[in-house]
Amino acid sequence: MASYATAKDRIAMPQMRHPTLLAGLLAVLCATGLWFAYEWFQGRYIRAFSEQTALFAGDSLSLPAQLAGPGRIRLVHFWDPSCPCNVGNQQHLGELIERFAPLGVEFYSVQKPGSHGQLPATLRAIQALPGLPGAEHLTVSPAVAIWDRAGKLAYFGPYSQGATCNSSNSFIEPILQALSEGRPVNATHNMAVGCYCPWQPPERDPL
Repeated sequence: MASYATAKDRIAMPQMRHPTLLAGLLAVLCATGLWFAYEWFQGRYIRAFSEQTALFAGDSLSLPAQLAGPGRIRLVHFWDPSCPCNVGNQQHLGELIERFAPLGVEFYSVQKPGSHGQLPATLRAIQALPGLPGAEHLTVSPAVAIWDRAGKLAYFGPYSQGATCNSSNSFIEPILQALSEGRPVNATHNMAVGCYCPWQPPERDPL
């Protein structure tokens, strides 16, 4: 038996298709936006930095007078609030505090001059310093400097090798563990490939 669509049915069918088409279009737009955002981050912060080696030299670094000399192990975190590379190691930094602060390690931070921002509340145990002698010669961040109990710079360099930082690829846990056990460390010159942002302000073109 043949069936026929009424005029009312013919009007309703296109109307039912419109919400489905709209939902599909929104899904495509969202996926496209996420893909472009990912490509932008990859191109600007990971791919660009993964193809270059950063040099870390701590010759000019020293603690301010009130912190210099024999005392506890002191770790200084150099960071730039606007650098997305810094976000990746904040969880790791919190784990370092949880593990080594009870062992007497003191944590400090130095923020890139001219930048604005605050460390997250989970890192409130870190004491902010207005600056550090020699920090003006840094090239990239994030970076970390560690002084031993004698007040000697034991390490200056990156947190890890690669674009991400965690306890499995970190350089810092073994160093802090060695210093906590009284073993000497001398690693003030390092090279690494990873995600970094420039510490120095961009040079202005001469007029």
